[in-house]
Amino acid sequence: MLRRLQTLLQRKFKILLFFLLLLALLMHMALDLALPAAPSSCSCIPKAANPLDLPPSSPLVSVQKKLSLRILQDFSGSNGSLEKGSHSLEGRPPAGDGSKTVLRDRDFKHQGAGVKSAWTGRSKMAALFEHPLYKIPIPELVKKDKLFSVNPKKKFTLKSSGSDEWISSSKAEMVLPTGKTPYDTYPTWLRFHIGINRYELYSRQDPITPTLLEELATQKIIGSVQKPGGTQLKLIMTFPNYGEALFKPMKQTRDQETPADFFYFSDFERHNAEIAAFHLDRILDFRRIPPVAGRLVNITKEIRDITTDKKLARTFFISPASNVCFFGECSYYCSTEHALCGKPDQLEGSMAALLPDKELAKRHSWRSPWRRSYHKSKKAEWELNQNYCAQVRKTPPYDSGSRLLDLIDMTVLDFLMGNMDRHHYETFEKFGNDTFLLHLDNGRGFGKHSHDEMSILAPLQQCCSIKKSTFLRLQLLATEPYRLSDIMREALASDRLSPVLSEPHLEALDRRLQRVLDMVRVCMAKGGQKEVLVDDMGKLKQGIWQRQETRSKKA
Repeated sequence: MLRRLQTLLQRKFKILLFFLLLLALLMHMALDLALPAAPSSCSCIPKAANPLDLPPSSPLVSVQKKLSLRILQDFSGSNGSLEKGSHSLEGRPPAGDGSKTVLRDRDFKHQGAGVKSAWTGRSKMAALFEHPLYKIPIPELVKKDKLFSVNPKKKFTLKSSGSDEWISSSKAEMVLPTGKTPYDTYPTWLRFHIGINRYELYSRQDPITPTLLEELATQKIIGSVQKPGGTQLKLIMTFPNYGEALFKPMKQTRDQETPADFFYFSDFERHNAEIAAFHLDRILDFRRIPPVAGRLVNITKEIRDITTDKKLARTFFISPASNVCFFGECSYYCSTEHALCGKPDQLEGSMAALLPDKELAKRHSWRSPWRRSYHKSKKAEWELNQNYCAQVRKTPPYDSGSRLLDLIDMTVLDFLMGNMDRHHYETFEKFGNDTFLLHLDNGRGFGKHSHDEMSILAPLQQCCSIKKSTFLRLQLLATEPYRLSDIMREALASDRLSPVLSEPHLEALDRRLQRVLDMVRVCMAKGGQKEVLVDDMGKLKQGIWQRQETRSKKA
């Protein structure tokens, strides 16, 4: 009897609720008919729903391409820097009374959106990459020009990894990729490795790069351990497809500049500098920095709960503000005072694709001739000798080939970023001296937008040489249709941590670009255009690349 009564009451309640909703709908329709919309007296232009025209953020993780080959381990050692507690949403009130403007991170989003909405709507970056200067072909590749020789008929299987540890891992979610060809079975990170050659880290129109950036930002993290070495905290993140990435956590907000009293070797490492450096390197058509994407990481679920690093696990704690923090173990700056804290457990960071393991693709580390003294009072030889370049030109490997010009390319990149911490660089040993330089470890860039460190350009100033192609691209990026700051703003808008750089840093790029061009013009006024601009689009190709073409014919 009681059960029937309950059923009857439930039915009556549902019927009553239905009639109430129906009544509300009828009243709404009646009001719409009785009250016609009055014409608006506002002549304002309605705001765009999405001024940046960005695709909606998706939390979906690409987990369809799985593989059992794990060949990544190392990126590049760094000297690290002073760490500060990370508060990704920390801000200061904006100044409106003529004082120094200090903006919150979210304020930069609106600022960047306003600038982009004023554009014509045509993609400047797409137009740049369609320019003839970005269509100059590289020599035809032969077997010796490729970093890896892959059997095109062989598919990768679980057994091909040769690792019982990975085959038995319950976290790996063993779902192998499928496809019509063996190449379809390779995960994105492995395709990136296979594409590395003597002349470039990735091609201009490489379809793999956007996919790899997306996977770095969204793929599920199944492992997290601390990378040994260095003075700052870095983590190696592992994905279900056996790919790995180097995670550098956020240490300071976008609007913070490096203090004036800081030496270059104690400067901050910035996660957004790593992201911006990748895009700048690509815009300059160097393509010598592995892909880097921004990511918001859950400290609890994606680091603390899954780490197998006992030393790292011991350093987690809850701050007085109820935020999850950790500091890891390293040579310097790994302590409670320099802990990294989430809000409450969300932490920004950069995710960089790792290069192939050094055992599979050995890399040679070169000491830069223009390395700084890394001393508070001592100066390096190049700072005291203005004829230092003449000495470098007589020293291998700078006495032949394009090595010196490649180093000057790297100098231009560092100056635009304000990076003074270029003590070493690396190359792939397989390619000998006739290959590009790897532009690794760029965390100390974009520290000061209000200061241009001219000493970074010492190689260009002292040698008065630059590739003709580099100079022409720099000239192009100084024109209004291809303005460097606009191209960078557009490129960085696609990152999930956008805005990656504050507007003052973007404006500094245009200012510094003019300084580079002015320096080259001063050199040409002294020594002539032909002596300063080395024709890598003609003479250099016939010189350095011809030797490679001769070797290919013999092969």
